[in-house]
Amino acid sequence: MLILSLVFFCMAAAYGAYWFSVLRWRESTDDAYVAGHIVQITPQVGGTVKAIFVDDTDTVAAGDTLVELDDADSRVALDQAEAALAQAVREVRVLNVRNDALRAEVGVRQSEVDRLTQDVARRTEIAQRGFVSREDFAHTQESLRMAQSALIAAREQLAANRALTLGTEIKSHPGVLQAASKVEEAWLAWSRSRIVAPLAGQVAKRSAQVGQRVAAGTPLMAVVPLHRLWVEANFKEVQLGRMRVGQSVTLTADFHGSSVEYQGRVVGLDAGTGSAFALLPAQNATGNWIKVVQRVPVRVELTPEQLEKHPLRIGLSMQVTVDIHDNGGEAIATTGGAPRNPPQTSDASSDDALSKARARIAAIILEHGAPAAENKR
Repeated sequence: MLILSLVFFCMAAAYGAYWFSVLRWRESTDDAYVAGHIVQITPQVGGTVKAIFVDDTDTVAAGDTLVELDDADSRVALDQAEAALAQAVREVRVLNVRNDALRAEVGVRQSEVDRLTQDVARRTEIAQRGFVSREDFAHTQESLRMAQSALIAAREQLAANRALTLGTEIKSHPGVLQAASKVEEAWLAWSRSRIVAPLAGQVAKRSAQVGQRVAAGTPLMAVVPLHRLWVEANFKEVQLGRMRVGQSVTLTADFHGSSVEYQGRVVGLDAGTGSAFALLPAQNATGNWIKVVQRVPVRVELTPEQLEKHPLRIGLSMQVTVDIHDNGGEAIATTGGAPRNPPQTSDASSDDALSKARARIAAIILEHGAPAAENKR
């Protein structure tokens, strides 16, 4: 009995020492699951599905074509917008040319007024001597007044035409800019008939079918970026007292077994318990109340290198152990107004389509108009 007592005492002492040096600095849970973004692929324009290039479980890169819609209607609209732009450019060129014609017209009218002014001056002197009849003199004065009115009208026409072109180049004329914006709009609508992957990932939940008529915003499939996964570990409220942002985490997955360990870090604690954000939150004020230990989701970050070496899937179970030795960090992540992470952006944006549209617009202006610095009349 003495020997057994000594054995149990040694075991208790060893466990106590192990708890004091190791276990009390760890918080563990098996209520943890892999989480990630599920990027819904939806068309930005309506149309009929013409071709589908991927299926479930396929891996795609950013910019890969997923679905192609029938682009006949958008192609016709683009042709019409380009024709309208060419017409607008030609109309602005006509306005510029008309400035020269109206300026010449003003010069002709001014010469006519100068000539008739001299005639009236000569006839006034001759009329005083009685060599010119009053009727002839009156006709000359009337001709002068008509020429002066015609000069004023010509100047007004020149001013009105110059107001439409003054200080602008062909490419910056309001009419051309409006037509160019229509071309950009039509070009984007046409380019969006080809739906591409916004980021790299694996295809899931494909519902699109060839020949299907879809509207803008209809979910066609999803892309899951498996290199951007994290773990949501649901710790009991009694385990969170010394848990801080930045603490190191050791994780294992049932998928790979205990032989594969992941190293992560705590990046934040959720703003509330799981029941608080439930679709039907508990009504504890009704009187029918039973105390239940609540759990708070803790977000654990994994590095892309680990995920590439040992891939995971959304929803897999994880065992999580947090080292709480370093409890000097923040209980609530504060960023001072700046985002903790860089903004998430699509790897395949519409900037390329827009730059191509603007290049096409510049080509139309050059073809049907004049160089950009032709005149600033």
